Amino acid sequence: MGSSAESNTESNDVTTAIRLAIRQIAQQFADIDAEGTVRPLGQGNINDTYLVSGIPQPFVLQRLNHQVFPEPHRLMDNLHQLIHHARQRLSERPGERPWQVPAIVPTRGGQPYWTDPQGHLWRALEFIDGATTLNTVQTATQAQEVGYGLGYFHLLLSDLSPASLTDTLPGFHITPGYLETYGTVAATASCPSPEAAYCYGQIAAHGHRLDLLETLKQRGQLPLRPIHGDPKVNNILFDRASGQAISLIDLDTVKPGLVHYDIGDCLRSSCNRLGEETEQWQQVYFDLDICSAVLQGYLASAQNFLEPVEYDYLGDAAWLIAFELGLRFFTDYLAGNQYFKVRHPTHNLRRALVQFKLAESIDRQAEDIQALVSRLKQAHVSPSGV
Repeated sequence: MGSSAESNTESNDVTTAIRLAIRQIAQQFADIDAEGTVRPLGQGNINDTYLVSGIPQPFVLQRLNHQVFPEPHRLMDNLHQLIHHARQRLSERPGERPWQVPAIVPTRGGQPYWTDPQGHLWRALEFIDGATTLNTVQTATQAQEVGYGLGYFHLLLSDLSPASLTDTLPGFHITPGYLETYGTVAATASCPSPEAAYCYGQIAAHGHRLDLLETLKQRGQLPLRPIHGDPKVNNILFDRASGQAISLIDLDTVKPGLVHYDIGDCLRSSCNRLGEETEQWQQVYFDLDICSAVLQGYLASAQNFLEPVEYDYLGDAAWLIAFELGLRFFTDYLAGNQYFKVRHPTHNLRRALVQFKLAESIDRQAEDIQALVSRLKQAHVSPSGV
């Protein structure tokens, strides 16, 4: 076995080789001179993401995960359609504040993406300067801005037909499907730890509740709309100077769906002050004050298109998406961490514990959440229901 110094040298050599390779890929999109830099960006669980800066037009470089997105070309078609529609609507009906939709940066040959020799699709998106993200929401003002950002995004797409978008992730947010996958994986898994026992117990106790939104969708009681698919709080950009929400990023999961999936995801990520990566999972709780502020911010935009019946299931959506994500994290842990990126073998187990504890907190406050939603509905829906 080599010495520690030898091991560190080998690791540094590998890191240097990776950086050089990424830099060569970035050259496909722009001339990266000696002043240009390429560094990892964000904490995404799926794609590999880098910031290319030190050049006249900085951009975000990403390698799409083919295991998660088996048809990345269709994903790029969705992205092009979304960007074109949102920008056209902004030009025709500008909002009360600046809102940015990042453009696709073509390759130097004019193509919308580049495919490497291994068949991986790389794409570049405009970098929005002067913006920042949050990992947790700590104030009511931040919460209102999170809600406003999601509501405005939905407003921009409210007149885009969901049928025009390809479902590039069949089964995504179809919670009963995740339960079925869990059953298959759990049947052959062995995980006797107390933490795993808690997860097993939560799923056994609440698995029968997971078909609520899908049933309503299939009956036509809730309308299909274009949705973001993953509007957790750190996918919302805030202007550093004003603190206002100015963009939603990470648009790979845009698809036809229920706005409840987006609102539920937004609430479960915003209303957990400790964040989804906390080690203090037993202290996780759903903050009702933050929930109120998020929904007020959301409805400032969304009341213009949201149907009265859609209000009635906002609380259910917060519980369902928190539970769904816990189920997905736990299933991936049992399967050997094949889907989500992890930093250690029990990372997905810890993530699952956080989400199940959050869902438990939402359940305990279900009556208060429903009362809050009822008050907001009364304030935002006209007596005629239009």
